[in-house]
Amino acid sequence: MKLHNLKPAKGATKSTKRIGRGEGSGHGGTATRGHKGAKSRSGYSRKIGFEGGQMPLQRRVPKFGFTNINRVEYKAVNLSTLQKLADEKKLTEVNQESLMANGLVSKNDLVKVLGHGDLKAKIKVTVHAYSKSAKEAIEAAGGEANTL
Repeated sequence: MKLHNLKPAKGATKSTKRIGRGEGSGHGGTATRGHKGAKSRSGYSRKIGFEGGQMPLQRRVPKFGFTNINRVEYKAVNLSTLQKLADEKKLTEVNQESLMANGLVSKNDLVKVLGHGDLKAKIKVTVHAYSKSAKEAIEAAGGEANTL
C-alpha cells in the first residue's frame, strides 16, 4: 500500500450535495423545490397514475364485465399430447406427476384432458377432469379414465 493508493472507505464520504442548509450552500431558500405548488410542500406524495389534474386513464377507460371469483382454472392437455407421450416416452400410465416430469403442468395445476387429436395407445389416465369426447376416446382405445 502506498500513499497514491489510499482512498476513503466505501460509504465514508457523501456524494450528494446537502439541500436546504442555508444560502451559502447554493441550495438554500426553496431547496431546489421551486416556488409554490403541491410539490414544494412538505409531506407531498403523488398518487399512482396522477396526471397533473387531468382525468386519469384508469377513470377515463370504460369498465364492463365482471370476474367470477368462483372460477376454476384447468390446464388443458389434449389427446394428441397423450399419444405423443405414449409414443416418445413409452408411458402406459399418465398422472399429475408424469405430466409434471414432462413439463406440461405445474405442481398446483388442475388438469383437464380435452378431445383434440387421436389416441390409439392403451393408457391409464388419472387427472382432475375430462371432456366427454376425451373420456370416450380413452375408453375406446382400451384405456382407463380415472378422476382425482
